[in-house]
Amino acid sequence: MYSETPDIIPFSSPFKVGMLEKSQLERLRAGTLHLLAEVGVRFPSSRALEVFSDHGAQVDGQRQIVRIPADLVLKAMSSAPRAFTLAGREERFDLRLDGTFSYLCTDGTGVEVVDPETRARRPSCKADVALVARVCDALPLVSFYWPPVSAQDYGLTAPLHQCHAGLTNTLKHVRGAMTVVPSLAPYAVEMARVVAGSATALRQRPPICANICTIAPMAQDSDGIEAALVYAEAGIPVSFMAMPTMGSTAPATPLGALVQGDAEVVAAMVLVQLVCPGAPVFHSIVSSLMDPRTGGYIGTLPLPLSLMAVELAHAWNVPSLGGGSVASDAPDIGWQSGTEAGLGAATIPLAGAEICGFLGLVGGSMVLYPEQLLLDYEICLNVYDLLRGFGWDEADMALDVIAKVGPGNHFLRERHTRQHIRDFRLSPLVRQKGQDGGLRDPRQVALEQFRHIAADHHPRPLPENVLVELDRILDAAERQAERVAGKAVSPR
Repeated sequence: MYSETPDIIPFSSPFKVGMLEKSQLERLRAGTLHLLAEVGVRFPSSRALEVFSDHGAQVDGQRQIVRIPADLVLKAMSSAPRAFTLAGREERFDLRLDGTFSYLCTDGTGVEVVDPETRARRPSCKADVALVARVCDALPLVSFYWPPVSAQDYGLTAPLHQCHAGLTNTLKHVRGAMTVVPSLAPYAVEMARVVAGSATALRQRPPICANICTIAPMAQDSDGIEAALVYAEAGIPVSFMAMPTMGSTAPATPLGALVQGDAEVVAAMVLVQLVCPGAPVFHSIVSSLMDPRTGGYIGTLPLPLSLMAVELAHAWNVPSLGGGSVASDAPDIGWQSGTEAGLGAATIPLAGAEICGFLGLVGGSMVLYPEQLLLDYEICLNVYDLLRGFGWDEADMALDVIAKVGPGNHFLRERHTRQHIRDFRLSPLVRQKGQDGGLRDPRQVALEQFRHIAADHHPRPLPENVLVELDRILDAAERQAERVAGKAVSPR
């Protein structure tokens, strides 16, 4: 038996925050154009170097540095679509990335999980990716499944198994294509094609999208950029994510990190547009700070960099991934994780990014606590309730009821009270009494809620012939991975 997947609830709010004036956005874009033309970006890909050379960019083949003139950047970016659709398995789960709504997603891609049953902290595996996909399928506010942990029980093919676990355990859109060795990228495309139904359907309603990280400062990943071209040529939307760390891989100033990250992302999007004009791409900058005391990573900062990154993406006329994050640097669940998740969630509707949220991870987005996923979800629901706006209804003033009750009395026995007292959404995690009459720890209630959903929610499966075909594709990918690994270790 399968469970009915509830309709998704997108974030929407009449409130938006603009951090940058038009002139400031123009100065940032001018800074990006300067960096691309004068400093250049390293593209360790013979295909990328050839494409840029053919289009008039200045290519240093020995150093693999590409300097892209401003007119070429602007021409290429003019072909990138402002809006496109990330498809679910059914149309009711389709996400239209046009700025109307923000869609909440899980985070990706951590390396450890606290086991929901044994509570042991261990490396994550494919079963964890599948389990969390099923739980997220049951949560209406989660619109987009990005595997929060990785399939570390697989080697080179781990991203393909993560894609498979997502496609087979949720009806929602799946971040299913990641950086892989280029010869494995076609297998992700083939899985998406099988689920979509045809190559044409894949282009019209892609069930997966890709995320490719740049390498700060001012470089691309060789496997990532070539895999991105494979995905883009098949019609799979690709987001490029820069992750500048102020003080180590980026200047120790917010604007320096922002403009450097923008240059890395735009350079990759330009390449895709030169190869596949009109290919769907989106923009992401996730800035962090090197801890000056330890050299460690600080991902959560009380700075409006994420909001500014969204404005910069929209200035390039492409959708944005980011704007608000509930992921935390805290090593465990507690005051820090709650504070960082609350502040991050509050920016989700204010920033106006098309994809946002990143639920479930602590420890610098490395460790998944199952209960944290539900705690983060509750925080996001509270923000949704607070900032979605208010439906004015003059009858709600209840002047007649106040007059009837009069001064000094109470409203407990009024029909109006019985009719409306249940209109308020109350958290299922707080104010829960235990057997001893005391209040239960919301963290424990959240863990029980996770276990309950994991046990009881089973979304509609893919057709049997599709499941068989997906298994065949994975088997073929494993054989290809063995050949790649054999080449990597063979003596010269």
